[in-house]
Amino acid sequence: MNKFGKIWVFATLFLSTAIVTGQGRPGMDKIKSLKVAFITERVGLTSNEATMFWPVYNEHEDALAQIRRKERLEIRSKMVDFENLSDTEANKLLDQLIELEKEKQELNVEFLSNIREVISPKKTFLLIKAEEDFKRRLLKQIQQRRQGGG
Repeated sequence: MNKFGKIWVFATLFLSTAIVTGQGRPGMDKIKSLKVAFITERVGLTSNEATMFWPVYNEHEDALAQIRRKERLEIRSKMVDFENLSDTEANKLLDQLIELEKEKQELNVEFLSNIREVISPKKTFLLIKAEEDFKRRLLKQIQQRRQGGG
């Protein structure tokens, strides 16, 4: 088994434990640790790159999390009962959603501009792929847990 395979086996076991034991913050911390290891391995960050990369990446993730939280609190919570919203309220809510989407887009563009100063363009694309792969594997693990198969 290659180095990545060993890391993934460990990560899968770790993730399974995180999903089973943690609905709160400790589980999220474990998932974040797995994501850090996964991205570091997939992107092939050197120790110098990692030193510069993770502060930029974490700042970006924190800013995105704030926008998602705002979206959840201000918009998604009201969409549960959207059938009872007036057209005016729905329009206002849609304007808020559009603004938050613009914020996310601007944040992502800024991140890509900043990260290219820290890692090569090729590694930037490896990062994008690694994030997608991690998310896909995480969702697969969650689905397997819910189905009792894993």
